[in-house]
Amino acid sequence: MRILLVADLHYTLRQLDWLVDAAADFDVIVMAGDHLDISSTVSLEAQCVVIGRYVDLVRSVRPLAISSGNHDLTGPDAAGEQCALWLPRLRAPGVVIDGESMSTADTLITVCPWWDGEHGRASVAAQLAADAMRRPARWVWVYHWPPASSPTSWTGRSYYGDADLVGWIDEHRPDIVLTGHVHQSPFKPDGGWADRIDGTWIFNAGRQIGPEPAHVEIDLDAGTACWTSLLGVELQDLGEPAATARSVF
Repeated sequence: MRILLVADLHYTLRQLDWLVDAAADFDVIVMAGDHLDISSTVSLEAQCVVIGRYVDLVRSVRPLAISSGNHDLTGPDAAGEQCALWLPRLRAPGVVIDGESMSTADTLITVCPWWDGEHGRASVAAQLAADAMRRPARWVWVYHWPPASSPTSWTGRSYYGDADLVGWIDEHRPDIVLTGHVHQSPFKPDGGWADRIDGTWIFNAGRQIGPEPAHVEIDLDAGTACWTSLLGVELQDLGEPAATARSVF
């Protein structure tokens, strides 16, 4: 199985065009949050409609897992916590969103929402616990925020990661967690696009300018991952005990 990871496209239409064109080369497409841009002059409602059309284009080619990020929150849920109220509109054959999972071959992909309070946190914990009971040979999470104290959450000045995710990784030991949120991590010394916490691989493609987004290609059968960005191409053997030392800086 070949997975394409992108995140933090922030309503960059040229990068969304690229994603539609690239989708056919992969088995599953993952969009790991921050599809909208709260600083844009385009209204959030209009952005939601346009992103929905791109989702339709991608899902017509390959299955798509799409999670929310902090930019995607548009209002309170029933518990009064902020959430991506528009994401359920994207439900369609070939699409899984926040709180849902995708089973394909021997792999389970669990898509987690960006949570904004204790109710949301509890929902994610329950979702992961439920999927842990039915995990197949390989388990992949989509979770917008990378873990604390990881190179994938390094801003260039400090770590900006999620401590709760660290605890859930320690509890459940997924094979892979696909993230985003911290744009700078792969582009900074001491940062990284890949990390390994015990047996769990973490990936964060980062964000860049231009028509092609920074992205990670993961080949589960070959046991490899590849990061492509304006810095070039970097490879990672998933059989290694830790991420390969980087020499691009």
